[in-house]
Amino acid sequence: MGVDFGDLSAFLAVAKAGGFRDAARSTGDSASRLSEAVRRLEAQLGVRLFHRTTRSVELTAVGRDLADRLTPAIAEVDLALDVVNGYRERIAGRLKLNVPVSVARLVLPDIVPPFLAAYPDIQLEIIAEDTFVDLVASGCDAGIRYDERLEQDMIAVPIGPRRQRYALGAAPSYLDRRGRPDHPRDLLGHSCIRGRFASGAIAPWEFERDGEAFSVDPVGQLVVGTAGAADLLVAAAIGGVGIMGLFEAWLRPHFSSGALEPVLEPWWLSFSGPFLYYPGRRLVPAPLRAFIDFVKAHGEGNGQGQAVRLQSVIASSSM
Repeated sequence: MGVDFGDLSAFLAVAKAGGFRDAARSTGDSASRLSEAVRRLEAQLGVRLFHRTTRSVELTAVGRDLADRLTPAIAEVDLALDVVNGYRERIAGRLKLNVPVSVARLVLPDIVPPFLAAYPDIQLEIIAEDTFVDLVASGCDAGIRYDERLEQDMIAVPIGPRRQRYALGAAPSYLDRRGRPDHPRDLLGHSCIRGRFASGAIAPWEFERDGEAFSVDPVGQLVVGTAGAADLLVAAAIGGVGIMGLFEAWLRPHFSSGALEPVLEPWWLSFSGPFLYYPGRRLVPAPLRAFIDFVKAHGEGNGQGQAVRLQSVIASSSM
């Protein structure tokens, strides 16, 4: 059956977007042309792929099965065609990454500008969110996560600083008023600003010093979502609301300016840095290969260039 490849691509675009207008916006095509392509495909296959009403467009059961089978197949075709990029003098194409908000703020600013300068024909799209995502289903080429949040059976490349710390800070005025904690248990007597993960969980604060580990679950007046409201968390702490916790690199400028004072610094917990990860496919898109090579070269001075395959099943809660 000689099905047109363009009609299949149009079908997948509509299926992914959930409608002809949204698909038109994402593809740059017109809704009418996409609709005609889908009608042509339905006529050729002899089945209805979408339920259409004036308000919605939904996949039929056969349409859903077709989309599930076509998605990886079309992706492999795109990858095969993209290999041609590797033979060009200048590598070109689109690269889409899904990263945590903390990485977008603390890691990528040192990498993205020189990478884009080195590869002016690559279009880079960064999706910053803290929810766990399926890279293939989301249309992303690669992601960045911390090791406990990585998907199973992925290739992982270290990116950014290899050791980070979770820091606590508060306004000097607050500490003058309420006292300075000497031990993590003292936090139970303080107003603490907590962060809620995208999963809905509020994780306890963990500490370690001289082999002693301690966990505490303090309370306070303010809880913020960690993904989009971290700046509010910092501003509230500077305003004297209470003690807050965040990546040390995020808080360091405020420590240097005196707007915040470190709290319990000898107890701050350190953890390994993030990884760039991507599916272990036979073919890797040329823009992604360029980014992987750039990241490896960027980290060679710190021994960060080694890629590993992740085999263990990793928890899917987000950071």
